[in-house]
Amino acid sequence: MQGSRPLIRVAVLAASVFALLTGCKAKEQGTPEGAAKASGSSPSGEFLIGEVSSLTGQEATFGTSTHNGVLLAVQEINEAGGINGKKIRVITYDDQGKPTEAAAAATRLIVQDKVHLLFGEVASARSLAMAPIAQGKKVPMLTHASTNPKVTEDKDYVFRTCFIDPFQGAVMARFARDTLKASKVAVLRDVRNDYSVGLANFFVEAFEKSGGQILVDQSFSAGDIDFKAQLTAIRATNPEAIYVPGYYTDVGLIARQARELGITVPLLGGDGWDSGKLTEIAGDALDGSYFSNHYSLDNPDPRIQKFLKTYQAKFGMVSDAMSALAYEAIYLAADAARRASSTEGAALRDALAATKDFPGITGTITIDSERNAMKPAVIVAIKGQKWVYAGTVTP
Repeated sequence: MQGSRPLIRVAVLAASVFALLTGCKAKEQGTPEGAAKASGSSPSGEFLIGEVSSLTGQEATFGTSTHNGVLLAVQEINEAGGINGKKIRVITYDDQGKPTEAAAAATRLIVQDKVHLLFGEVASARSLAMAPIAQGKKVPMLTHASTNPKVTEDKDYVFRTCFIDPFQGAVMARFARDTLKASKVAVLRDVRNDYSVGLANFFVEAFEKSGGQILVDQSFSAGDIDFKAQLTAIRATNPEAIYVPGYYTDVGLIARQARELGITVPLLGGDGWDSGKLTEIAGDALDGSYFSNHYSLDNPDPRIQKFLKTYQAKFGMVSDAMSALAYEAIYLAADAARRASSTEGAALRDALAATKDFPGITGTITIDSERNAMKPAVIVAIKGQKWVYAGTVTP
């Protein structure tokens, strides 16, 4: 870790979890020595969770939503008596959206802060940087949103509560073929993003296996702002849809430029689209497009609707999938800790691995033999600037 670029640390006290509701206002910026003095090891009677989130940087909305979901779950669990009488305390570090900072945060949380569970990250690239550290130190790690299969591969201490990209890619390929009746599709992927590359590969594999044809597979790099060359090449092939498995920051710009070039076919994507910022960037350019996601705001499931009302009342904003996933992941971790009756790493790992039919708000979760969640996905349709629930797909 570099002293010139210190991580941002946020401590959430068990007795007053909502001291962090203001997010960045409560964070401390300082030297590693200062952070060590402020945290220390966990007092007896606490269950200590170390959260790594992108509270600043290009994807800060993902990190902020995640953090809010964590706060709400921890508050509710603590108010209900905690975990076998133990209160949860959370220490949060901002990785600024950088894998190197995520790795540094994971090391500090495990070695210095002595957390019982490492929580995060949203982005697969950052979780891939954290996972070997958790595995090496034999501290369970739980990610709520990293969908790249490599995150949990060959790591028996690393778990996830979201579906994985092979399933998500197949879901959208099936939707394109069966619902949209598309047989010829173009792909536009971010070659610097593990999530985008992996999801594109799985979509292409499933789409071609079903008899579809990929007309062209174009690429860009995160941070690009001009996509017209790639879109012009795509337009020349006359596709029936374009698969864009990227993050909302890029997708919004791509959609606007596609429409400016006269491309009218649907854009298709994955859960990286899910941010309120997407429609701010894209405007109406995504009208008629679709993406796979973990849940939908207008899904009538009573558990989802109750969570949405509570979240909006507490934070003054509408929940996205990241906050919902984080919320249910903390509840799942608490359930595993209760069953383990221990904060010891191996016991908690075994309890997480034994999770079956957990009633999450985005679906019932069973952890499979590869430590991935078996759960459904939903398809979200974009109509104007409104997101509409279009159906659920089970594994």
